[in-house]
Amino acid sequence: MPVERNLSPTHEAPYRGLRVLDFGQGIASPYCAMLLGVYGAEVIKVEPPEGDWSRFLGTTYGNHTTLSAVYNRGKRSLCLDMKHKDAIAIARRLAKDCDVLIEGFRPGVAARLGIGYEELSRDNPGLIYLSVSAFGQSGPYSKRPGSDSVAQAFSGLVSVNLGNDKTPHRVGTTVSDVVTGVYAFQAIATTLFARATVGTGRWIDVNLCQSTAALLGHKVAEHILEGGAPRALNVPAGSYQTGDGWMMVTLVNEPQYKRLCAAIERDDLASDPRFADFASRADSADGLISQLREVFLARPTDAWLSRLHAADILAERILNPGEWLRNAHVEATRASVCQDTPGVGPVYTPRTPGIASFSEEALCPAPDIGQDSIAILAEAGLDRAAIDELIKAGVVRQAKP
Repeated sequence: MPVERNLSPTHEAPYRGLRVLDFGQGIASPYCAMLLGVYGAEVIKVEPPEGDWSRFLGTTYGNHTTLSAVYNRGKRSLCLDMKHKDAIAIARRLAKDCDVLIEGFRPGVAARLGIGYEELSRDNPGLIYLSVSAFGQSGPYSKRPGSDSVAQAFSGLVSVNLGNDKTPHRVGTTVSDVVTGVYAFQAIATTLFARATVGTGRWIDVNLCQSTAALLGHKVAEHILEGGAPRALNVPAGSYQTGDGWMMVTLVNEPQYKRLCAAIERDDLASDPRFADFASRADSADGLISQLREVFLARPTDAWLSRLHAADILAERILNPGEWLRNAHVEATRASVCQDTPGVGPVYTPRTPGIASFSEEALCPAPDIGQDSIAILAEAGLDRAAIDELIKAGVVRQAKP
């Protein structure tokens, strides 16, 4: 392990000295492990000879896609072929001396490999063991395959994301994976706090479908209480095309509607009884929104934002990720971070919110497959001759420099 683990924790790096084994692939479990690294933990990414599958999902840059380059920052890579019993022995050896183990195998696979919680916790009772899956470790769907899209569909998220075409749409980013990584990180954080008093670790079960359902918050209650067909919450909130782009306009109280009508010079819409309050506007949404669409096309976005902000209306230009990155406020608040990644180039990502955010610049870039295999095994006590034999037998892979 790196010498830095002996340094004392700080507010910015409270997990300094914490040892993490990351067997996850994709986004959810690797993102959880990366967050631990952001807060100072040492993270070893254990991946198969072909590499984490996220390395090949999308456009590849060297041995990375943007998925693997973003969600594996701050880690070192150990490449093990878990089909070999010697690889299992190495994994168990490392697990004996780690604080957190994260795995994203299908339920039951880790136990069959000999690296399940029951086996590993016998030698390491303080181990915090996180399993990430699609539907969880138990229940009738536990063995089903799943993905971000499956979780969005199953949880109800897709059903509430209707487009203007009235078709339910998947959210256009891996929101289920990311929120699962955040909930998993939160679960580990609370368990670490408990371990300091209780003295033992535990097995944590986090899954994509439950995590995504948790995002819906009040929507489940609303669906039942309103008989399955809830009114729109705050009509005429929504996205509107302007003379030169798109903007989002929203309302959270009744006075804002009257101010909106005044700002767009349509006081007639404020006095129309069909649009008297949120409930009425929800019942007459099509008639109101069609008129607003026509109005907003008449001026460019900046002109509308100037008027709406002067009236204290909630509105903002709809940016794409590149526009967000170059936005003056984003630049002024250093809301993004960039790491130069070998074989890829500059990798930009939004900064992790919270007290450790400005330590992200110090994270090492995402590693190549098996980039640190020899060093990790040497630190675990294997001599170079034994390591070379493991490499020769195909148990271990070391990336070429």
